[in-house]
Amino acid sequence: MIKLTRLNGKPFVLNADRILYVEETPDTVITLDSKERVIIKERPNDVIERVIDYYRLTRTFAAIGG
Repeated sequence: MIKLTRLNGKPFVLNADRILYVEETPDTVITLDSKERVIIKERPNDVIERVIDYYRLTRTFAAIGG
């Protein structure tokens, strides 16, 4: 799960496994596996970094028997 911010300023948490695409149009638009789109304040590179951090954390936790 990654924490993001909608354009209206409201924070929310998104399941990173559901992300299909991240586009800059110029707003950042995330397309989910359900084809739903979410427009956020963060830049695409920020989303990518958060997803990488999330996977790094979850894979490490699983590897040590968590």
